[in-house]
Amino acid sequence: MNKFSFMQEELHRLENEGLRIYPRTIESPQGAWLTVDGRKVLNMCSNNYLGFGNHPRLRAAARQAIEEYGVGPTAVRSIAGTMRLHRQLEERLAAFKKVEATLSFQSGFTSNQAIIPILVGDTDTIFSDELNHASIIDGCRLARGKTIRYRHGDATSLESMIRQHGAGRKLIVTDGVFSMDGDLAPLPDIVEVAERYEAIVMVDDAHGEGVIGSHGRGIADHFGLHERVDIEVGTLSKAFGVVGGYIAGSRLLVEFLQQKARPFLFSSAATPADVAACLAAVEILEESDEAVRQLWDNTDYFKNRMRGLGFDLGRSQTPIIPVMIGSAKEASAISRKLFQEGIFAMPIGFPTVPHGQARIRVMISATHTRQDLDFAIERFAQVGRDSVLI
Repeated sequence: MNKFSFMQEELHRLENEGLRIYPRTIESPQGAWLTVDGRKVLNMCSNNYLGFGNHPRLRAAARQAIEEYGVGPTAVRSIAGTMRLHRQLEERLAAFKKVEATLSFQSGFTSNQAIIPILVGDTDTIFSDELNHASIIDGCRLARGKTIRYRHGDATSLESMIRQHGAGRKLIVTDGVFSMDGDLAPLPDIVEVAERYEAIVMVDDAHGEGVIGSHGRGIADHFGLHERVDIEVGTLSKAFGVVGGYIAGSRLLVEFLQQKARPFLFSSAATPADVAACLAAVEILEESDEAVRQLWDNTDYFKNRMRGLGFDLGRSQTPIIPVMIGSAKEASAISRKLFQEGIFAMPIGFPTVPHGQARIRVMISATHTRQDLDFAIERFAQVGRDSVLI
């Protein structure tokens, strides 16, 4: 028997259930329109919320950084990899987020792996929303304490879990904006529960940064909870348009991270070009909220038109818009039909979302024109009628 036959068997299973992933190849810069697998299509599925992925100011900053610092840091941050650019970005992010300090990492994923395991010990407990992102789940798996899941977006369930399992140090962790449904965590209620039980509150705001709050400062700003949220994790690969992540909070927290966070201690630092481009993105957001306002104008227009046609958009409160399908096979088929009609919008199925809740996840961008959105709505309506979705 072939020792790798289990791989083929699993691939066959995924194929039969409509869950096998076939990544398409992007052949152009990120923007409202892309060249994908040789075809020009309207981009409705990247995280390029503000159009920063190909912004001229970010490109210029990256080029300048390469000329000044070279292409790579060639070391971990704790030995010889911390460049002046890293410090500048962290200082600017702290000011933008209205916190004492930040520490940047290679990605949002590694940021969660960096912070969660060092906050809890053997006798401590993590309370995690049941729909938290995979990076949070993996961070919890690396931690020595136990993890208790509470019902999605339900502070009453959270409090009940704390009452039952609240021995030792308590860490409450939630996404700010949930990446598959586009809804917001009930952060004010969560903070109130945390304060009653002296729990640490951590929010992963990957899809809130650059999207909600003043100038895109995120969910803590959106709800006016500065200084009541202990830890914010952000990504620089979505609205900021580049790559990387960071953790924001107190100076004490950052000093602790520099001593204990394994991705900081054992993985090479982010490249100068990436860091400089991220810094330029923060500067643009500080200067103007024009792109954020355009993003929301586009979002409201698209949602209103799609709901008017009868599409089920789930519980979205943000530019993440799930077009609910149900069957994973049907979602894959609809995605292929849309692609043939000039719309690049990928299907999402299990395990990213529960069985029976497959969807086409649409991501709105500030770069979309009204004509782009009308084109998308028209094509969705055509495919939706053919597939008996509307």
